[in-house]
Amino acid sequence: MNLVDALKAKYPDSQALQIGDNADMANELADLVMKGIKTASCGSLASYLAEKSPPRIGSHNIILDGRDEPLCVIRMTSMRLVRFSDVTEELARKEGEGDLSLEYWRSEHKAFFTRAGFYADDMELVAEEFEVVEVCNRTYHA
Repeated sequence: MNLVDALKAKYPDSQALQIGDNADMANELADLVMKGIKTASCGSLASYLAEKSPPRIGSHNIILDGRDEPLCVIRMTSMRLVRFSDVTEELARKEGEGDLSLEYWRSEHKAFFTRAGFYADDMELVAEEFEVVEVCNRTYHA
């Protein structure tokens, strides 16, 4: 049994996933999660509704690096809907990226959602907050 399978057995409701849309971003964001800097994330409501098993409060995710290696397990502690244009400085800080400013968050997330093909200033996002509940027992280098 590999580590992902073992973690899925331990956390039966879990999904294994990378954060971001490329391997470098997955490494960078996973590192921020591991350091406790990134405690929130968001995605489009449309993507959330299209998921076969979308996360819910209390569910777990296995965070993978850019090589699909598991780094840690997180547990969803809060979820809410927010429009892109209504994201707050507080949520931007909890996302833990760049200089932690709302301006940085807007710039990077606009680029991310544009690459995904569905950016709109009034788009609805699912804002998720989480906590790390287990760190995988292996060496990690971002």
